[in-house]
Amino acid sequence: MPTKLKCRLVFLTWLLVLCAAGRGYGATASSRWLVTPELLEEGKLEILWEDKLPIQKTEELESMSIVGERIYALSSRNYMICLDRNKGKTIFSRSVAAAGLPVGRLVPYEDELMFVLGNRLVEMNGQTGKELRAKTIEIGLACPGARNSSFYYLSGKDRRLHVLHAENGVEFFEVAVENDPMITSIAADEDFVVFGTDAGNVVSILPDRPRRLWQFDAGGAIAGPIVREGRSLFFASKDTNIYRVDVFNLPVKELVWKYQTAGVPETSPHVTQKVVYQYIRGKGVTAIDRESGKGIWSLGEGVELLAEAKGKSYVISKNGTLAVMDNVRGKKLYSVNFRQVKRYAVNTADSKIYIADKSGRIACVQPAD
Repeated sequence: MPTKLKCRLVFLTWLLVLCAAGRGYGATASSRWLVTPELLEEGKLEILWEDKLPIQKTEELESMSIVGERIYALSSRNYMICLDRNKGKTIFSRSVAAAGLPVGRLVPYEDELMFVLGNRLVEMNGQTGKELRAKTIEIGLACPGARNSSFYYLSGKDRRLHVLHAENGVEFFEVAVENDPMITSIAADEDFVVFGTDAGNVVSILPDRPRRLWQFDAGGAIAGPIVREGRSLFFASKDTNIYRVDVFNLPVKELVWKYQTAGVPETSPHVTQKVVYQYIRGKGVTAIDRESGKGIWSLGEGVELLAEAKGKSYVISKNGTLAVMDNVRGKKLYSVNFRQVKRYAVNTADSKIYIADKSGRIACVQPAD
C-alpha cells in the first residue's frame, strides 16, 4: 500500500475516534458531567454547581434531603456530608452511625436536627454535625419524633404518645387513642400537636397536657408524615384519598377538600404554594390544585417532584428522564435525558434541582428562563 494512502487512512481513523469521543461513545469527554451542558441547554436548564462528595469507592450515596439552606447527603455506610445548597460548599462531613444501622428521617428544630437511630433519639447540631444529646427509649420508637421549645413528642411501640420535658428528658405525660392504633407521624409547634395513626386517625392535642382538641378519621392508615403549611394540614390516607384540613380557631377544624387518587398512597404529599403532588406506586405522580383540590395533571412514569418554577413542575421519571410539566395547561411540555441521575432531593422552596449519581457526583441546576 502506498505510503501516502496509509497516512490518509491513519488520519481518517484518528478523526473518527475524536468524533466518537465527542458524541459520547466509549471513554467520553461528557463523562465529566452528571448531565451534559448540551442536554441542560436543550431542557432550558443551567448548572449552578457540581462536585464530588467525599465517599469511598466501596460505598454509595444512599439518600439526599434538604433542610432549610442545607443539603444532607448520607452514604451507604452512614457517612453524612452537609452542603450549602446554594453554593455547594461542604459545611461538615462525619460518620453519624455504624454501617448498617438505619438512620431515620431528619426532623429540624431551630438549628438542630433530630433523628431515630434504633431505639435511640439523637440530636445533632445542624451546622457542625456534632451530636448534642442522645436518649435511649426502652419501649422503642415507631416513627420520627417532634419537639417544640418545651417538650419532645415521641411515638412508642407501646402505641402511646410520650411527652418528655425538653430540658431534662423526663416524661411528663402520655396519650393513647381510644381504638389503640400505632402512632405513625407527629408534628408539633407551640400551639398544638397533631399526630396520625395506622387506623386513619388524625388527632390534635394541647402541647402541654393530654387534652384532645379535635380528631379527624380517614378511612385508612395515614401514609407518611402529615405536612403542615400554616394552619393547613395535608396528608395521604390508604383509603386512596389526599386530604386538606384547615385549623382556624382552635379547636375548630374544617375539611377543605379530599382528592381520590388512582391507587393507595404509601408516602406523604409534597406541598408548594399552589400545588400538592402525590406519588402512587404504579400510577405515577399526580398534581392537585392546592386551593380547589381538583386534579391538574397525572404523569404515569413520574416518580418524584424535584422542584417547581413559574408554573412548571420538574418531575424525575422511571425511564431516566426529567419531565417538565405545565401546571397551567395541565400537560407535559418536554423531557430531558437524566439517565445518569440515580439520587435526588425534593425541593418545594424554590426552583433549584438537586441531583446525583450513586458514586456521589452531585449537581445543582435550575431553569434558565
